[in-house]
Amino acid sequence: MIAQLLAATLALATTQAPVSVSSAGGSPQLSLPFPSGNTQTYNIIQWDPNQLPRIYERSDQLPLTDEELTKLSQAGFEPAQLVKMIEERRCACDASADGLIKLKKAGVNASVLAAVSRHGLAPNRELELLVTMDFTGESRVARETFLYFFVDDGDLTRVFTANISELLQRRNRHETSVDRSDILVARTVRRVQFAGRVPLKTYGKHSVMVAASASPTLTHPSQLNEQERAKSQTYTFDYPRSSLMSLCRLTAGYRRDAVLAYKWNFEGSRFECEWN
Repeated sequence: MIAQLLAATLALATTQAPVSVSSAGGSPQLSLPFPSGNTQTYNIIQWDPNQLPRIYERSDQLPLTDEELTKLSQAGFEPAQLVKMIEERRCACDASADGLIKLKKAGVNASVLAAVSRHGLAPNRELELLVTMDFTGESRVARETFLYFFVDDGDLTRVFTANISELLQRRNRHETSVDRSDILVARTVRRVQFAGRVPLKTYGKHSVMVAASASPTLTHPSQLNEQERAKSQTYTFDYPRSSLMSLCRLTAGYRRDAVLAYKWNFEGSRFECEWN
């Protein structure tokens, strides 16, 4: 029993921070792992318990919007009620200077504006893009080697490109092969998916163009030739200032050429976005 106690005491001593003992003038002194010098003492009993941060019980309802907040305010809801709703549900509102001025002109109370500024969702700075590419049939080379995704962002055009030949020559992390065959027709679809984030700083309506080209150096949709522009697709979407989710999906389809069986043809695309 004594041996076990000694072993436990030794193990505890070896796991603690080292404390050395020195003697000055014959009296032992402890050397602790703290800096020597000035000290400051705080009496935590004097802390104000009313200064603790408030705990908000979030609602499962969707955040309020600027329009909803304006309607509720004009319908006669008290400012305290609206502040409570914003605390519980948050607000997908425009909390910029222009947005707050617009709400004030609509008659929204100042305390409600302060709650919007405090509890509003963070503004969107980018959107998540999920790209799905389907290749139907068996081929080795794409006729239009590069897929382009153009999106306007104020005075800037953001360009995203994919080298299809390089994509087809490697095994991608998120890749599946589906054999959609029947008795008469065998059709194999090779599906490749990849995701990324698209920086987008301008809110409101945006234009998107999806096009295929043989040129690897395009920097603007105006550089597409007439045939490539004719096969391209243009979409529009409204980019909100804030949202719980900002996911867009781009699907592009390729099919084996009927004459040159070793080449792919770009068949078209689909683009959609989901905000919450």
